[in-house]
Amino acid sequence: MANQRATTDDSAQANYRGVWDGRIGFGRKAALLVVDFMKGYVREESPLFAPGVVEAVANMPPLLDAARQSDTPVIHTNILYHAPDQLDGGIWVKKSPVMRAMVAGNPFAEFCDEVTPLATEAVITKQYASAFFGTSLSAMLVAMGVDTLIVTGCSTSGCIRATAVDGLQYGFRMMVVRDCVGDRHPDPHEANLFDIDSKYGDVIDRQSAIDHLLGTP
Repeated sequence: MANQRATTDDSAQANYRGVWDGRIGFGRKAALLVVDFMKGYVREESPLFAPGVVEAVANMPPLLDAARQSDTPVIHTNILYHAPDQLDGGIWVKKSPVMRAMVAGNPFAEFCDEVTPLATEAVITKQYASAFFGTSLSAMLVAMGVDTLIVTGCSTSGCIRATAVDGLQYGFRMMVVRDCVGDRHPDPHEANLFDIDSKYGDVIDRQSAIDHLLGTP
């Protein structure tokens, strides 16, 4: 019996194999979604500082360039609340008061320099985790004929996961770029990528996303 236990593969990958490991792939038209790459996540003096986000931001320029070269729609999101009480943050800012820094005029609420939106790129302001919750994102994508969303941003365990779940439920193919999403600790980052890839979308690498956008076989 002991030998049987020793040879049994009890990994999460083995447990999910053949049950939660389907692939959906890209559809007809993609858009690139850049979720909440704000300076509060990349500055060490900020309580929101997340080393994984620093790496993800650094990996973004080639993917952004590919989207812009291929005329792929690029949509950015940020989080902003009304000062001084952040009432539009509801229960979330009570649960996570660190988010109260996301108000106009606070440097932590500015976009990271590497991913600053172009004047022609849409910016959706949200107050909660999902980029779909309480926003016009779904209607915008439908109007553009988009069926696939290439997701980048932060944090993996929060806004990325919530966006992937909602996107699937709205009928979009969710493609999460492993190299271009980040979190404050690798454990929730990896756990949520595993769960997203298993149930809600495809987790892909940056080069695969670039190759698709540029039409590279």
